[in-house]
Amino acid sequence: MSIQLKKENVLNAYKNANYEEKNLLEQLFGKEIFKPTDVRERIKTFEEALNELELRSADGDKYAESLYDDWHNVITENNDLTAFLKLRIITEALNEGWKPQFVEDERRWYPYFRLYTKEEIEKMDDEIKARVVARSSSNAYAYGGVSYANAFNDSAYVIANFGSRLAFKTAELAEYAGKQFIDIYADFCFIPKE
Repeated sequence: MSIQLKKENVLNAYKNANYEEKNLLEQLFGKEIFKPTDVRERIKTFEEALNELELRSADGDKYAESLYDDWHNVITENNDLTAFLKLRIITEALNEGWKPQFVEDERRWYPYFRLYTKEEIEKMDDEIKARVVARSSSNAYAYGGVSYANAFNDSAYVIANFGSRLAFKTAELAEYAGKQFIDIYADFCFIPKE
């Protein structure tokens, strides 16, 4: 008797599986089949970032294990502390084990946001509102309504508003995180309305 499985069905089963089920599928088909090469394809939600750390902690990654444990041991409401813990987990998962070393010539990246008031947005013409990317000098900007991502690629100008725990190894990952997880960044940065 032979069984034929579609790769797409196996990958979907893996995506929706818990740790034990994923472990079984990895034993049957091998780990590599389930890992897209681009981490941005694997991690699109907080739950997927948390799952990534669960898998890494099971493989002996102590830092991933400590972050995973921190999340499950925290007693808090949905506030800035919860958002910060989520962002630490997302950052670690997207960086795939990379950690800043704080050595000369090391670059670290983070999402950067610019907020506009309702009045400022209403004063913008349609072209500015619709602009996806604007470039000026050596600075690249990506506007998204009331948010803003910024990368200073060629400049010696450095800001560390979010701190080293939320730094990314590439500008692309920082931009992805800022756009993909903007609601969590907002929960971290702003006091919710009562």
